[in-house]
Amino acid sequence: MSGEDGLSPVTVIGLGPMGRAMAASLLRAGHPVTVWNRTARRADDLVAGGATLAPTPTAAVAAGELTILSLTDYRAMYDILGPVAESPGPSGVLDGKVLVNLSSDTPDASRDAAAWAARHGATFVTGGVMVPAPAVGGPGAYVFYSGPRAVFDVHEPMLGLIGEPRYLGEDPGLAQLFYQAHLDVFLTALSSLLHATALVTAAGVPAADFLPGALNILTAIPAMIGDGWDLARRLEAGEHPGDLSTARMMGATADHIVWTSEKAGIDTRLPKAVKAQYDQAVSAGRGTENWTVLYEILKAGG
Repeated sequence: MSGEDGLSPVTVIGLGPMGRAMAASLLRAGHPVTVWNRTARRADDLVAGGATLAPTPTAAVAAGELTILSLTDYRAMYDILGPVAESPGPSGVLDGKVLVNLSSDTPDASRDAAAWAARHGATFVTGGVMVPAPAVGGPGAYVFYSGPRAVFDVHEPMLGLIGEPRYLGEDPGLAQLFYQAHLDVFLTALSSLLHATALVTAAGVPAADFLPGALNILTAIPAMIGDGWDLARRLEAGEHPGDLSTARMMGATADHIVWTSEKAGIDTRLPKAVKAQYDQAVSAGRGTENWTVLYEILKAGG
């Protein structure tokens, strides 16, 4: 079954903000889109735009070869598709289907899900969407994928409507590994931004006087530390020359942030965690090396 323009049908299960954005992008491109969600009213706008609301998950999966999942986690996938896998018939409903799971979970959860799908005759592709829902399908949107290359290649044009597909390899855990690692940077940056704002406003300074400059710090980091290729080379080579920002110097700054936070009466757990890493580097006799020596401490588990 294809649309009037010969475009392949696709099913989207899970209609939170991200799932709705994906389905809308696919609809705009002309694909026949079937949707399902526990709360059916979330599909109203999509149905008004031409989508088909399936009455059950089984009907949703049966509507085409490709099903995209946008759920809270992989447990939700099992809750929804478990009964589908056991549906009666000459062959399971999942047999021959392609499941592209764009939900968040762990790399191991992705590998387990791929094995589960294979037991039911389906092919599993893992994905991690690296933009918020409003940016889906727009400039700059990109998605990490991993899983069987041949299957990914077949569906890449359709997946490209969600964001630029960045294929990482056959291991189904790779997409979630990259997704979680990127969000590690993102979430830590967000927490530090809010902590710093609390530090300033505790002194009676309006947040508006601080945040524009603080955001400039975030965007200036690449220029300060060098491009990613050079940094990766130095980390992989174990090169941490102490000719500029040493671990001891950075640790002293981290200590000042802890002290200032305590005096301001705000939460100190984040700056104390950062200070502890520099303290470990100094205790290990590596205080005169570059701040990047923390990579060695972190790799070793602290």
